[in-house]
Amino acid sequence: MPPGLKRLPLLLFLSACAAACIRLWLSADPAYELQQWVHRSEYRAYDRLIVGVAEKHRIPPELLKAIIWQESRFRPGKVGTSGERGLMQVGEGAATDWARAEKISGFLPTDLLDPRTNVLAGGWYFARALDHWKNRDDPLPFALAEYNAGKARVDRWIAATGLGEQATAADLLDAIDFPGTRRYVESILERYQFYRIRGWM
Repeated sequence: MPPGLKRLPLLLFLSACAAACIRLWLSADPAYELQQWVHRSEYRAYDRLIVGVAEKHRIPPELLKAIIWQESRFRPGKVGTSGERGLMQVGEGAATDWARAEKISGFLPTDLLDPRTNVLAGGWYFARALDHWKNRDDPLPFALAEYNAGKARVDRWIAATGLGEQATAADLLDAIDFPGTRRYVESILERYQFYRIRGWM
């Protein structure tokens, strides 16, 4: 074998490593890119499901995936401290409302550990939250805050602004007195933009 051909596999390997390093360097979130390479099957496993549910509820798939990333890091078996379950960490009350609205008989909270059921319920619940705030300047922070903390708390935060119907998304974020909810909203909005710019698939 000619000497040049012996070195070809090494050159190809080094080229691939250089390309990977450049991609990480240019990425808006190198840590996410690295995690996606290591856990590729988990990070991509639900993309078709996400597209289907996003289309059904007219939600951008990048946004739905950003919520799932924030809620569970794509772990369908995750159970939260208050009993929230699955990819979108859907609570029992929200799931029961979804099952009633969709006329699903025999629904059990443990069904939320099924990825399809979970994303259908979570997508429905989030779409309902978006509808609550559709007349605001930017409905997303309002809907995300509701998804995380409940509509009653969002109503309280709006009341705290003293602006009522004129309260903007920025006013809401300033009024949120749960640091965890503010971080939750901001993190999902950042991840959503990341997916839109980079391409979410």
